[in-house]
Amino acid sequence: MAKAIRFQNFVLDLERYALSNADGIVSLRPKSFEVLRYLAEHARRVVPKEDILGAVWADVNVTDESLTRCISDVRRAINDDDQRIIKTVAKRGYLFDPIDLSFDEAKSDPAPPHRLPSLPPDDRPSIAVLPFMNISGDPEQEYFSDGITEDIITDLAQISRLHVIARNSTFTYKGRSVNVAEVARELGVSFVLEGSVRKAGARVRVTAQLISGKDSGHVWANRYDRDLSDIFAIQDDITKAIVAQLRVRLLPEEQNSLGVAPTGNVEAYTYYLRGREFLHRRSKPFLELAKRMFNRALEIDPNYAEAYAGVADCDAFLRLHYGADISTESLLSTSSKALELKPGLAEAHASRGLALTLLRRYDEANQAFDEAMTSSPDLFEAHYFKARACFTQGKFEEACHHFKRAAEINPMDCQSLLVLTGALRSLNRIDEMMSAAREGVSRAERELARHPENPRPAYLGAGGLAILGEIDRAREWAARALVIDPDDVLTQYNGACFYSIVGDYDRAIDILIGVLPRVGKQTKDWVRNDSDLKPLKTHPRYAEVLRLLD
Repeated sequence: MAKAIRFQNFVLDLERYALSNADGIVSLRPKSFEVLRYLAEHARRVVPKEDILGAVWADVNVTDESLTRCISDVRRAINDDDQRIIKTVAKRGYLFDPIDLSFDEAKSDPAPPHRLPSLPPDDRPSIAVLPFMNISGDPEQEYFSDGITEDIITDLAQISRLHVIARNSTFTYKGRSVNVAEVARELGVSFVLEGSVRKAGARVRVTAQLISGKDSGHVWANRYDRDLSDIFAIQDDITKAIVAQLRVRLLPEEQNSLGVAPTGNVEAYTYYLRGREFLHRRSKPFLELAKRMFNRALEIDPNYAEAYAGVADCDAFLRLHYGADISTESLLSTSSKALELKPGLAEAHASRGLALTLLRRYDEANQAFDEAMTSSPDLFEAHYFKARACFTQGKFEEACHHFKRAAEINPMDCQSLLVLTGALRSLNRIDEMMSAAREGVSRAERELARHPENPRPAYLGAGGLAILGEIDRAREWAARALVIDPDDVLTQYNGACFYSIVGDYDRAIDILIGVLPRVGKQTKDWVRNDSDLKPLKTHPRYAEVLRLLD
């Protein structure tokens, strides 16, 4: 069997699971890669849709829409908008028929050393949506303006031919006076959307303006004075205006999904927005409060798919991080209900994938993550959760791909890069590991400056600093994390990783012995594959750790 398939100026490397050209690696989601692989392996003949679905989505029922999205993704990646390489044969299937094609044993060139390979920029227009200002005069309405911003980000992210920066990145500018050109440069985008929201009783005023990141010139602006019940129509109008101004071509399914309101009840929507605000804070009390808000939204509108997805996220995080007594049935039922109501809801697919990961049903989890990425290619959670699932299974190559993708989608996120270092160490890709650690620590510094109460950038950053050889500074960060939240399981576990890296093996083992009885089986799977802990495996006391992993 060929190790590489070459066509025109592309190399499909079947060993490294990568598509490349002269400019480097070309971004493709896993299912899209598999579709291209299947078509290339059956080149020069018409392949029925049923055969592709059976090969790529074995034992999983998906619609033709999933295949259509993947075909569109592949065509964009190989510059085949005119369908000269992949031809659609009406009522029969697809034909992979490039001008030149060869099968050989050669591998594509490895990534250059001394830098972290990243997915090259594509030709899609890119946009960052800054948090809309709350000008109602009531700080309690902040959740509403934030919610509108996030919904616009979500709507735009569904459009495959548009690159949208993740919410976590753009919300770091909340409350700050910003220079649009600097924001565009920091986030690597061509356009920035900003605006304001004024909610007063049953009326709402929303202003929005699209600005060029190159010269800060106004591309488009509008003001909407409507009844509060028209809020979804306002969001839809803004999305459609951006699509028109950027000349983005929508796929048929994307055209159909625009303008579909998540609920017909504004009160349910406001409870959902409050729940989502609390969910982003991620600590146990806020997760429990978020779950109550989502459930209240569901009491008002039992068919609110996004609210079910919110409950699913809360349950998964409460069980993953805090050991909450949440049953298997409960973990899956809420995301399943969301998908019954809205089959293409990317957030629900990602939530279901996370729940299935916690239950160690990894094949099903991967399918759920792939569905999420098919519906929303730039959904940070889908890539980050899948990367963690792959790491847990020891699939380090695939974990690296998704950690890098998550880090690119959210250029302010430190955790993707700092957890990536462990996967790169396992693959003995030391130069890349060092690069990931440097960038990860830089991001962690910025996160700590913004949120000094959060231990996560401190304990992850301590590991990155240890990799870089800055041991004294790393010890300060590790100690800081333990002071911020000494009882947190993740803080303690990452402290053990840090002490393992710097050679304080007894202290690392002491921490693990205290932590492991408090975590679930999925976390124990992670421990088995965590290269940070590899130095402990030859220690005489490691047998104590092994007993707790059984």
